[in-house]
Amino acid sequence: MSNNKPISAAFTFESKFQVVLDSKMHYVDEGDKNSKDTFLLIHGNPTSSYLWRNIIPYVSALGRVVVPDLIGMGKSDKPDIDYTFEDHITYLDAFIEKLALKNIIIVIQDWGSALGFNYANQHRENIKGIVFFEAMSQVSYWKNTTKETETLFKKFRDPAEGHEMIVKNNFFIEAMLPMMAGRELTQEEMDHYRAPYLEEKSRKPLLMWPGQISFDGVPKFTTDIVNSYNEYHKNSDVPKLLFYAEPGLIINRELGEHIAETWKNITAVDLGEGKHYLQESHPHEIGEGIVDWYKKVIK
Repeated sequence: MSNNKPISAAFTFESKFQVVLDSKMHYVDEGDKNSKDTFLLIHGNPTSSYLWRNIIPYVSALGRVVVPDLIGMGKSDKPDIDYTFEDHITYLDAFIEKLALKNIIIVIQDWGSALGFNYANQHRENIKGIVFFEAMSQVSYWKNTTKETETLFKKFRDPAEGHEMIVKNNFFIEAMLPMMAGRELTQEEMDHYRAPYLEEKSRKPLLMWPGQISFDGVPKFTTDIVNSYNEYHKNSDVPKLLFYAEPGLIINRELGEHIAETWKNITAVDLGEGKHYLQESHPHEIGEGIVDWYKKVIK
């Protein structure tokens, strides 16, 4: 699946801020505020609302679209917290409650998927649909990863090596993001992604995320949450839309096809070749796919 439309580096949306707990969270709020449906687009590591810039125009034509920067990330405040998965759950839930978002269609990727899947499991009455890709749909096992991935993520999770790579050398911004974008990012795009993490102390959230991933049942907190939402979502009647690509990083074609065959009420779209940050390589296909699915399945 290919699309020749240009991919813009411009972030043309008005910045808004919401006080959540003890801090301000940055977000974008586009589309019809009186729409019956709200699309909630949630990013992961090490990105921000900027990742969704080419998808927002498609979704805002359908209804209200809210796109936050997770706490400590993007233009959101950076309070002195641990930045565990549990911390992010607390801040995101409070953000959604503060904005009184209803009839939510979550659009999720990377850690945004674990946060979104969990919210949808815990607030089932408030979810109208789920769009996901490169998502943590199930717990991970080292035996199912490539040797390269296992070696890399074990380095991330080592206190000394992880700190050197992620905090000192800014690995997620300078290496992981370009490597997994699926195309060469421009200087302007890289500058947007670098901006929140110019100082070492600002990179704590990026350091913490890899250690929160459930591999072989560790850590237990993440494992329990992922197992719970996996069991619910694969059997629920909530309309779901999955995009997948090959080779991907989390959901390759093989796993994408398996999810498509085993989850209830799901539509699946094969994007062809792609890596992890599919918003950077396939934004128009994703945007058009969401519009088509929404009009056929949700509206």
